[in-house]
Amino acid sequence: MRNWIIAGALAVAGGFAVASWWGVRRLAEQHSRSAVAEPAVAPPPGPQQVAIVLNPVKDRAQEARVLIEAACRGAGWPTPLVFHTTREDPGHSMTLAALEAHADVVIACGGDGTVRVVAEVLAGTETAMGLVPLGTGNILARNLDLDVGRLAHSVHTAVFGRQRKIDTASMTLTTDTGDTVTHTFLVIAGVGMDAEILQDTSDDLKRSFGWMAYTEAGIRHMPGRKRRRVEVSLDDGEFQARRVRSVLFANCSKLPGGVDFIPEAYIDDGVLDVAVMSPRSLIGWVAMYIKILFQHKHQLPVMQFYGARKVSIRVPEPIETQADGDVTGLATRVDVQVHPASLLVRVA
Repeated sequence: MRNWIIAGALAVAGGFAVASWWGVRRLAEQHSRSAVAEPAVAPPPGPQQVAIVLNPVKDRAQEARVLIEAACRGAGWPTPLVFHTTREDPGHSMTLAALEAHADVVIACGGDGTVRVVAEVLAGTETAMGLVPLGTGNILARNLDLDVGRLAHSVHTAVFGRQRKIDTASMTLTTDTGDTVTHTFLVIAGVGMDAEILQDTSDDLKRSFGWMAYTEAGIRHMPGRKRRRVEVSLDDGEFQARRVRSVLFANCSKLPGGVDFIPEAYIDDGVLDVAVMSPRSLIGWVAMYIKILFQHKHQLPVMQFYGARKVSIRVPEPIETQADGDVTGLATRVDVQVHPASLLVRVA
């Protein structure tokens, strides 16, 4: 009998794995369209001044710099300006220096944190941002359909690519002491369990297994803390009380692993897609997994989506927050707003 039970469990696990693989493949075929709706245009003609904001500790950082310098030299353009990020400053003052030097394009060479900081400074200007993704998630690059596995392709796009405007979003956190801080994000920010998972993910696992390292922390958190009481307001409406595990604010939604979290989320539609997730049992988690995997169109009681330009969250106890995969600290109030067509980016 025991052997039959083990064999049955293995069969179920194998079937689940095959279904998961098939589902991701199916999503890749159905939702391979760009997350950006508007067409791109050519950059201004003539030589351009390129600036590089480089995270020097990333793998292949120096290789990326050499490729960018070679591309500019081959085009007869000026030598790129190079600014190295530091632990104390992940790119803010470097991007400001690039603007003061009248750079035509500022290329963010690093992970999602570097990209987010560079975008925060460039948002609202007419200076383009190029992307050379060197991180674990590279989530904006995926949403702009860059080939994150081919460094030379990313460099060519960042230097010579076409340009389009995309939305950015800001998240203002209020702490229990009344202090406020604002962060820019480009893809997904959130409060609750998703931020706690990011906080608890091992750096060693990320270096060894890339984005799959988050799965281990996610499994540990699933049976953990119960749903939390929050109050949610959409577009300055009345606050409504909910009990949730996470609330996510999506500017766009392609994630590592081939998953299109919210296929209707476009990066230039001037709207945030808000996901309120409130599973209370394993059945709820499985239902959410199936909905995301197979893009089931109907709303679930444990996972509901809303469109809004502004979102406010109030909580009685401080809650963990994140922006584009970076943990941003505890807050008792979170105010999120989309900024339409505020960032010019280079795309293939």
